[in-house]
Amino acid sequence: MPSITVKLYSVLFKFFLKRKLQALLESHTRNPYGVVSRPDEAVAAANPCFSDDGVATKDLHIDPATSLSLRIFLPDSAIISGKSVPDLRVRVPMSRSLKKVSDNGVVYGGYSPEKNGRNCRKLPVILQFHGGGWVSGGSDTVANDVFCRRIAKLCDAVVVAVGYRLAPESRYPAAFDDGVKVLNWLGKQANLAECDRSWANGRVGGIGGEDGGRRQIVDGFGASMVEPWLAAHGDPSRCVLLGASCGANIANYVARYAVEAGKRLDPVRVVAQVLMYPFFIGSIPTPSEIKLCNSYLYDKSMSLLAWKLFLPEDKLNLDHPAGNPFNPVREVPLKLMPPTLTVVAEHDWMRDRAILYSEELRKAKIDAPLLDYKDTIHEFATLDALLKTPEAQACSEDIAIWVKKYISLRGHEFSY
Repeated sequence: MPSITVKLYSVLFKFFLKRKLQALLESHTRNPYGVVSRPDEAVAAANPCFSDDGVATKDLHIDPATSLSLRIFLPDSAIISGKSVPDLRVRVPMSRSLKKVSDNGVVYGGYSPEKNGRNCRKLPVILQFHGGGWVSGGSDTVANDVFCRRIAKLCDAVVVAVGYRLAPESRYPAAFDDGVKVLNWLGKQANLAECDRSWANGRVGGIGGEDGGRRQIVDGFGASMVEPWLAAHGDPSRCVLLGASCGANIANYVARYAVEAGKRLDPVRVVAQVLMYPFFIGSIPTPSEIKLCNSYLYDKSMSLLAWKLFLPEDKLNLDHPAGNPFNPVREVPLKLMPPTLTVVAEHDWMRDRAILYSEELRKAKIDAPLLDYKDTIHEFATLDALLKTPEAQACSEDIAIWVKKYISLRGHEFSY
């Protein structure tokens, strides 16, 4: 059974969550076309320095028409493999990419594409989608920041956390559209970076020499369109989708889109996805949805309220394609889906539907292992109060072991 601390936290969490969801519903009912007021969540400021954990972060707003934003997590292994920050400051010329801001840190600006690519190590890219029941959370919350830093270090990858639009202001399919938009943006970044490299090397339009090497592709406002961290270190041909709770639902949708898009996404290639306690639902209840309907954190009544705030119909449709992974309108056959790791918790009322989805993927001959953690609850590996527990740490390590099989250039000796 979960610890007393977890039980007490769950009681408080459910009390405040219920009030939050009801307030959101009332606010949206009064003003269906305005922005609802939601309680502020603790956020972690972006830090372009390689901090004690060896990860630098930056925030981007990539769509001027919406609030879609990103937080990029770059491990220091992208610069000099296996070296620490002090070595980084000595070995990498300060004028190229690092600016000293204090005795304890340096700001990493990223590299302009160079002919020789010195000190530029290409890493796989993990697109991460946070949880929060469609109505809360963000790419910059303290819990999401800690989790993404951990994944970036364990997987030795660039993590791009997606701050998708939230309900009820932005209902279905806004969050799914944002996930697709980020995947396409990643491909655009790779193509722009290649053009920039071609110009720097004098292969485009006869541009070369020292002036050519400083040219960058800019937008109409004179800002650089090439994201330097991704241009220098991102390898979109090794892209993994990772989502928690409702974020797992978004990741699965984006994976289906990637299958449909095929070569149109080049050079982006989704090689795997990780679904952590996915927020699935359906009209026919599963045994866990009956037995654990009053489970910890997100119980059935609050989950239904969250779906009501997210789905577009006035009448709640539990078999909506956004919620039910077995909806017959699904256009992509399961046999075409990427390898999928599913994480479930013992005391999560949503567990059975995730297990069934994983089983169906295996029947379709997809590599789709299931990790079932005992004495755990929904969001046990990504919730701020539980991030330091042994189960949360073990889950992140297990994810990294499996993911490395698909993102390592030489493969990986461990698997499930």
